[in-house]
Amino acid sequence: TQVPLSMVAKLRYVRGPQVIKSEDTFLVGYVLFDKKPGYAEVDVVEACQKYLKEKLKTGEFKLPKGTTYEFSGSYENQVRAEKRFRILIPVTILLIFLLIYLQFRNITLTLIVFLAIPVALSGGFILIWLYGQPWFMNFSLFGESFRDMFHMKQYNLSVAVWVGFMALFGVASDDGVVIGTYLVQTFGARKPKTVEEIREATILAGTRRIRPCLMTVATTVLALIPVLLSDGKGADVMIPMALPTVGGLSIVLITLFVVPVCFCGLQETLLKAGLLKYDENEEKEKEGDKNEV
Repeated sequence: TQVPLSMVAKLRYVRGPQVIKSEDTFLVGYVLFDKKPGYAEVDVVEACQKYLKEKLKTGEFKLPKGTTYEFSGSYENQVRAEKRFRILIPVTILLIFLLIYLQFRNITLTLIVFLAIPVALSGGFILIWLYGQPWFMNFSLFGESFRDMFHMKQYNLSVAVWVGFMALFGVASDDGVVIGTYLVQTFGARKPKTVEEIREATILAGTRRIRPCLMTVATTVLALIPVLLSDGKGADVMIPMALPTVGGLSIVLITLFVVPVCFCGLQETLLKAGLLKYDENEEKEKEGDKNEV
């Protein structure tokens, strides 16, 4: 005989999961949420973790037995990338320092040229900060808002931003190397013996290398302006990547004055201490070449 189900059970309709998912034999449920504009993913997740821990301590939020939670998604990728950059950025800076040292073979001069990197780093952070200020470039031209044109908004530190800084480190030291190399060549040719002669040689070398350095910076910045103006697929990655480079190169022109001044101060100190020496091998080689001719 058949017994109707309604006689032995009570039917109740409830909404259940559309899909039952599992990972490593454990049932898994996903709770999706997004962040407000202007907030970094890592900061949002850390704030959520702190909030949930406080609720668990006070007993307002209770987890059923055998249940755990963890944050995943793009947050995990960001955390992994930050751990890698903690290794890559120091290694990159060290390699740049070694390459500059191979050019000059002098630790002090290498450190003077290396000053361009912290200067450029500050310039990159300044431009990122300015992009988040509502008053920065808040004007219109021919009815077009400059802030909208250059997509000015708050940009948080991300993988794209750190990649831009790594590219900046390599480019920022170029001007210092150019000026430093010409300073060494000028001092080697003129061999100044007094403070006045040292300053004259410094001014001569510095002024003759201003134009090449300005051209290098200008061509790089002008090439990146279309990236800042771009709108479409990939722009959300390219703009944060270009910002540190533009900001850093705009302020790295300070090295046009920093490197010659520091080099001049070093030479004057060596002169007063009686330690100023020039490479005599080059003179001997030049004299030998003249005799052969």
